[in-house]
Amino acid sequence: MTSFISDWIWSERFWLPENVSWADLENPPPGVEYPKLGHMVYALPLAVGILLSRLLFERLVAKPCAHILQIQAGVPRRAQPNAVLEKLYQSNTSPSSRDLEGLSKQLDWDERKIQRWFRVRRNQDKPSMQTKFCESMWRFTFYLLIFIYGLSQLWVSPWMWDTRQCWHNYPFQHRSPGQYYYYLAELAFYSSLMFSQFTDIRRKDFFIMFVHHLATILLITFSYTNNMVRVGTMIMSLHDASDIFLEAAKLANYAKYQRLCDSMFVVFTLIFFLTRLVVFPFWVIYSVLFESWEIVGPYRAWWLLNGLLLVLQCLHVIWFYLIARIAIKAIFKGKVAKDDRSDVESSSDEDVYSNSHGNPNHKKT
Repeated sequence: MTSFISDWIWSERFWLPENVSWADLENPPPGVEYPKLGHMVYALPLAVGILLSRLLFERLVAKPCAHILQIQAGVPRRAQPNAVLEKLYQSNTSPSSRDLEGLSKQLDWDERKIQRWFRVRRNQDKPSMQTKFCESMWRFTFYLLIFIYGLSQLWVSPWMWDTRQCWHNYPFQHRSPGQYYYYLAELAFYSSLMFSQFTDIRRKDFFIMFVHHLATILLITFSYTNNMVRVGTMIMSLHDASDIFLEAAKLANYAKYQRLCDSMFVVFTLIFFLTRLVVFPFWVIYSVLFESWEIVGPYRAWWLLNGLLLVLQCLHVIWFYLIARIAIKAIFKGKVAKDDRSDVESSSDEDVYSNSHGNPNHKKT
């Protein structure tokens, strides 16, 4: 039974082009290395190592930087202890008017007082600005380093400049150590994000981001196992490029540097547009759709890959629409508006960033 399931999951007719078998990839010529699924098992211990590295980084690097920038952890005002309200809060952080009426009669409290208690209790669970700063600084550092490393690998690769070489002699293409380490680092990082999502700042799109991380992990694993490493490294590098500036904008926001934040967000928008709405569809997807069809020919996994890439491109268009609205406000109104995609905590009924009219460096997002 186990053998049948394994053969069904790893069906050669599905995953590989015609007249190619897994056995053909088992014994590469001397000096040549083909990707294998077993290579990726090292991503799990590496993900644990990344989580530990993050804890050290936040404690030894990010927090001192936050102190230098005078970003304080802050001690939120604590709600008055009340067992009845606390029990309801654990299941419903924003009670309805009917709940408020019932609680008012039960506790002999004014409804406005109960609403105030829930507001204070929600704020009590909100992460401090310092916590958000440390999280963004870690992501910024990783995206910057991994982008530089990935670009250094791609820059000397002929298929970056001639995408047709992504498919010449496919899937019998040599996998360099640099490509392997790049894949391993990306897979371990997104695995760590999926695990840490349960302890990080909880956002409204928690489930969407969980699915996103899971899909990213599956795509990385799938493209490596199928030896689509050449096009896969380009896709990962393109996506990391804009994330650097998004995290930089967040860091500037937490440090209350309004103009720098707005500038970084506008740069992020431009980089997002160029990489994900220009280069990605007209360079990468074009190669996977048309050049691979011409050189390799379609097969079942080919249809799956292109379907996933086209879905991803649709998401890029939706995300860019939301991002562009924020960037336009940054240009014409001098402040970045709230990012509707992912920077709102689910425990909050207010904007993550309050608008300070007296301080031009403070932003509302």
